[in-house]
Amino acid sequence: MKKLLSEPEAERIFLLSEYGRQKLLAYADSFKELAKTLEQDFPREDSPDTRENRLCSRIQWESRCLLAENLNEMAGVMAQVAGEVFSYKPVAAKKARQIVQTLQSEGVLVSDLYYVDQQAGRMKINLTMRTERAGGVRAEEAADMLSVLLDLRLTPSMNCPYLIDSRVRGYTFVEEARYVMLTGTARAVKEDEVKSGDNYSILESEKGRMTLLLSDGMGSGEKASADSESVLDLMEKLIEAGYEPCAAAELINNALVAGGEQNMSTLDICEVDLYDGTCRFTKAGAASSFIKRGHMVEQISSGSLPLGVLRGIDTGGVRRRLMDGDYVFLLSDGIVDALENCDYKEELCEILGRLEQENPRELAEALLRTVLRKTGGHIRDDMTVVVFGLWENV
Repeated sequence: MKKLLSEPEAERIFLLSEYGRQKLLAYADSFKELAKTLEQDFPREDSPDTRENRLCSRIQWESRCLLAENLNEMAGVMAQVAGEVFSYKPVAAKKARQIVQTLQSEGVLVSDLYYVDQQAGRMKINLTMRTERAGGVRAEEAADMLSVLLDLRLTPSMNCPYLIDSRVRGYTFVEEARYVMLTGTARAVKEDEVKSGDNYSILESEKGRMTLLLSDGMGSGEKASADSESVLDLMEKLIEAGYEPCAAAELINNALVAGGEQNMSTLDICEVDLYDGTCRFTKAGAASSFIKRGHMVEQISSGSLPLGVLRGIDTGGVRRRLMDGDYVFLLSDGIVDALENCDYKEELCEILGRLEQENPRELAEALLRTVLRKTGGHIRDDMTVVVFGLWENV
């Protein structure tokens, strides 16, 4: 078994991480400089160009701006990663021996062992492990043992292998989040249509960080469904690549505008930090969302336009801190339009305040049933309800 890191070895890891950090920052600076060369004002209107040439120039200018924005976002992702690379520190020798001996008693051999400081004071621990035990050892079991030894509730990270086996591999364990989330949905397809134009997605981009997306395609049926599905597919890929959800949405919006595509889908983004309960709502033409705390209901709304209409979207968003037992409702326009004969915002607040169900799926279904009763069972537009509840992780 490879021995644990000595202080000089720990220092070499530190220097290697610093080298990688500097390389990433250098790449980020290069992308920013390249973006600057692409950013320029659109030529003046008094140029002698023909209308056709002017249109071509406009398309080229918008494409350059889009590429510049993409390069700036890539630079931002690299700078963010660079800030996360280099905070290694060795585990105290006595504690390290205790961890090694305890895991060894369960047939798990440990070599490299060190902490990685996280933002906001969150800690994670990296270990290199293997086992000859038949069937291997689940990473969850190792997390439970480490939690007891370190007096810290730990869980395997997003990219941590599920099983410790005979291969020598690295495993990362992170602090458990303060809150857990449960989600539920309910949907109804517009009359005379077979496919909903609404689509939603629930992502865990990293441990303790959830992103809920709801997109309503313009119109209904196959075309609307394809448009909203395309938006969500791009959002998922960009978020997985490291983009912040709001930056991803702005990039998609500007690409739709520059490309002249007839895809004016709405986009509702709800980002939730399960460590501290903070929640951020960002909307591009989306219907109001609602936070339910007991019988009290708060509406979250925005006057922004759908994607693909104008360059630039409002990415400021609305922030709220959620508490144990809170529920959040994301709705498509079909729910709002069904209550058009009354003050729908006040009506929805009253409906939600009266709901007594505790399971998010049951809450979503109860809201949908209530709205359908008010329309006499008629479904004039696709209806989608996405609900999540937050509870303290005890």
